[in-house]
Amino acid sequence: MDMPDILSLYVRVILEFILEMTVFCALTSCRLQRARYFALRVVCGMAGMAAAGFGISFFYAAFGATVWGRIAVYIVLFLLFTGYMRLCFDEPYKIVLFCCSYAYAAQNLVYKLFLFFWSIGEEFRLYDGWGNHFELFYRLFYYLFFAAAAAAAYFLFIRPLTRRLSERQLNFRTFIISVIVLGITVILCSIDDIFFAKLSDYRENRYENFDYFVLSQTGHAFSVVCCALVMMLISRTVERRELQEELSYLQYEMRQREQQYEISKDTIDLINVKCHDIKYKLGSLLAGQGQGSENAVSDLYESISIYDTKVSTGNDLLDVLLTEKSLYCEQHGITFSCLAQGEKLAFMDRGDLFCLFGNIIDNALEAVRGLPEREKRVINLSVKSKNDLLIVQEENYFGGQLSFKDGLPVTTKEDKNYHGFGTRSIRMIARKYGGELTTGVSGDVFHLNIIFSMGEAR
Repeated sequence: MDMPDILSLYVRVILEFILEMTVFCALTSCRLQRARYFALRVVCGMAGMAAAGFGISFFYAAFGATVWGRIAVYIVLFLLFTGYMRLCFDEPYKIVLFCCSYAYAAQNLVYKLFLFFWSIGEEFRLYDGWGNHFELFYRLFYYLFFAAAAAAAYFLFIRPLTRRLSERQLNFRTFIISVIVLGITVILCSIDDIFFAKLSDYRENRYENFDYFVLSQTGHAFSVVCCALVMMLISRTVERRELQEELSYLQYEMRQREQQYEISKDTIDLINVKCHDIKYKLGSLLAGQGQGSENAVSDLYESISIYDTKVSTGNDLLDVLLTEKSLYCEQHGITFSCLAQGEKLAFMDRGDLFCLFGNIIDNALEAVRGLPEREKRVINLSVKSKNDLLIVQEENYFGGQLSFKDGLPVTTKEDKNYHGFGTRSIRMIARKYGGELTTGVSGDVFHLNIIFSMGEAR
């Protein structure tokens, strides 16, 4: 090939592939941590990719007509892209490799899907009237299709994945899957392109023999299905990894709550004993003091009375938890009212019970603690039985706006990877005992309801 042919090959094949991969890499990496001087790195990296691509064009011109030559070209381009992405993002290499593999699968999916529909038009001679403007119309049609298909791939596959993507969700299994994605994509693309290009008549992807058309469409469809299945497999693997980590976190939280109960029980018992002794001694002093001293002692007596209270629900574990929360509310100007038939909760494991009500009250405390209106710092909790149902209800005011996803309020904290487990933990425990959790708002009041069927719970 002479230089004009190499330049044409560079623009039509190599540079076009680089631009398409750039689009999909940008989509898969949109939530990654950017490196310092990100814009400069992007520009310099793209210039380096363009220069390297021009050099690869000479190799493509010499060996691109063979399967192994085509595979070598795309593997080198892929490796260059991983280096380019690693330059632009402050992330471990395995995340960069994962994103690039996923982007490559998405690019190949869109390209093969385009060929599938384009070949149908060629078979029915829909483009014969384009004449001298064929190349222009082809590019215009391809870019419009690419934009629409890339948007669809983003919303269907890429966006759900990138929302939960972090190093915590990537392990050796996902790394191996990334390598498999790369292998499948490169091999399918290379073999398919080489084989069907040789069968084409007049121009690429146009066949005079109908059997060749059917065979090529089968190959395109197979490539599309393989890429789609691999992308779905990756998404499910990451999702499963996330769920496993979430379950481990919830189980750890339950164990911590159970240990906290033992500490809280001992602490409250000790406080109650000491306060009882102090009040007894103060009572003795009151008998022999004057009016001024009596007032001072009475004030002291009243100030420690809040520590000599114990919530009685009929369930010793719930008593400890609610007593502890009541003390906290008293100290922070929060009104906490509770009417609970604690004995009805005997069917629950102690760790689950402590975790369930601990999360319910902690979430409510976080909502009301920062409210400027003191009269709205109110938490109402009730546990009551009705017929064959046990109903847990909690209400509290809140500030700002609440959004819901999958029936649960979305955490308002910035780090959503490590927050928002409270309500999910509540629902998981409720369902463990055959119950169901519902949440909602009425104006500026948040409502939480759990309904247990006592027949199922027993």
